Amino acid sequence: MPVSNYPLATWRLLRSDPADGATNMAVDEAIQRMVATGQVPPTLRFYAWEPACLSLGRAQPLADVNLEALRAAGYDLVRRPTGGRGILHVDELTYSVVAPQVEPRVAGGIVESYRRLSAGLMHGLEHLGIKGIAADRRTPLPPAGRAEESKPPPFAGEAGGGKSPVCFQVPSDYEITAMGRKLAGSAQMRARSAVLQHGVLPLYGDITRICPLLTACPDPVRMHARATTIEQALGQPVTWDDVADALEAGFAEALNINLEPGTLTGEERAWVTRLRAEKYATEEWTRRV
Repeated sequence: MPVSNYPLATWRLLRSDPADGATNMAVDEAIQRMVATGQVPPTLRFYAWEPACLSLGRAQPLADVNLEALRAAGYDLVRRPTGGRGILHVDELTYSVVAPQVEPRVAGGIVESYRRLSAGLMHGLEHLGIKGIAADRRTPLPPAGRAEESKPPPFAGEAGGGKSPVCFQVPSDYEITAMGRKLAGSAQMRARSAVLQHGVLPLYGDITRICPLLTACPDPVRMHARATTIEQALGQPVTWDDVADALEAGFAEALNINLEPGTLTGEERAWVTRLRAEKYATEEWTRRV
């Protein structure tokens, strides 16, 4: 659906205080649970991580992580509910979008919803003044006469990237690049009739800091050649608030939504406490693969 055809909708906008990895993942799932029951509107959230945290995809082996190096660096560790590969969350802005599966901006297959939501990211980055922004499909289209799979798997984020343990090594379908270098990584899951997509935009700093934290020892030279930060793409320093403001405008314009600032409800906060304690902060969840 072209962006001009979206009916005007009102979504909630959250700008969360920095939190540890288990709390951030619990918040995203708590919102998804409440959106699925219709108790809160579709939600766009911007957040950060404190302390810095390495996150693994839902099905990524813990064996990918050099736990000794991670502890020595003082970084946290969490497993996401979504798919994809390892990400070191430091000096970045993270976004999440949660909406019912019937919402036209996320309806249909996973790759199609990636395409639609990437329009909001692209418009936001263009607001910042970044040039050479693109979001292309990388996996083949279905053969003529066959529709894209209408019943997607429960989580996604690994299409088109081989077996690298690093999210920012290779872009997937409709992830954002600037002058051919990956600038945003995203992953998605669908559960309880609601879609959760979250992703990261590195603001500044050394994007190869993740390399010594992984047992595969990815090549930092290769990673530098394939990924970038907003500061590098823009050619000047940028703040978290600058990027949040630009993305807010980009999502509102590209997806024809009215974003109303809000807060978590009491029931969402209760879910956050429960999910953090019983799932995301547990060894059972972290070491499940």
